[in-house]
Amino acid sequence: MEIVFLERNSVGEDVDLSAYDSLGEVKQYSLSKPEEIGDKIDNADVIVVNKMPMNEKTLDRAKQVKLICVTATGTNNLDKAYLEKRKIAWRNAEGYSTESVAQHTFAMLFYLLEKLSYYDSYVKSGDYIKSSSFTHMGRPFYQLSGMTWGVIGLGQIGRRVAGLAKAFGCKVLYYSTSGAHDDPDYTRVSFEELLKTSDIVSVHAPLNEHTDSLMNKAAFSKMKESAIFINVGRGPIVVEEDLADALKSQEIAAAGLDVLCEEPMSADSPFTDIMDSTRLIITPHIAWAAGDARYRLVQIIYEEMKEFIEHYKED
Repeated sequence: MEIVFLERNSVGEDVDLSAYDSLGEVKQYSLSKPEEIGDKIDNADVIVVNKMPMNEKTLDRAKQVKLICVTATGTNNLDKAYLEKRKIAWRNAEGYSTESVAQHTFAMLFYLLEKLSYYDSYVKSGDYIKSSSFTHMGRPFYQLSGMTWGVIGLGQIGRRVAGLAKAFGCKVLYYSTSGAHDDPDYTRVSFEELLKTSDIVSVHAPLNEHTDSLMNKAAFSKMKESAIFINVGRGPIVVEEDLADALKSQEIAAAGLDVLCEEPMSADSPFTDIMDSTRLIITPHIAWAAGDARYRLVQIIYEEMKEFIEHYKED
């Protein structure tokens, strides 16, 4: 079996992939663009991707491919109808990043809630050395305990965030984007009620017909002026121009984003001129990427690939 990693860098150079050598001949490419993968997959039996689209155009030359593995949970990049037509199997990884994403959600929340960038700058600028007081309260902040946390998308990650928020003393509400999810442990509310009553709104939903552009001008206008918004779901769930306007007009207090509509970030992003880090923090899609999570990810893909290859040989 020839196993081709088209986006080796997407799992990190610190992650060891040597175990895959036992499954076949492994070829690794750090990064690939759709238009340049043809000769890389000519003889591939298994293709491993992260964001690379797998469709009729990109797979045209891959005549013997049998399996596509996605080093992620989301599979929006797969044309599943085409894969089924070609009888190409696919596998993804679920549950590997729950703790990592939940942790990052709270990291961004506390960074914004406690105005940490301001206080860090105050000390490092030398102003604290010059101060006559042992403390400085230039930017007031409040306890998380007693706040209302609204979760959009109560899947595995959303539920973990809800549990942590509850442990911090928050009242937790959630909105089911599909309308089909009921959880007895938390209070399900309408989208409008969640926006109006929540002090923190965090997105943990997949991108689909229910969530595309869900957070738009109308949504932000319903939120509290003191509210903090966090998106660790998918970029296009947010209309970025509307969020930028909401921040600039102080319609909401702050936002933390780990995902954007265009990744890497576009030079004409509406966020490029928002320099106040107490109001906006953007991280480069790393919520999932704690080392432990990435090690777990490649192990899950390895086990799935191994099982497929063993069954294929038996057939």
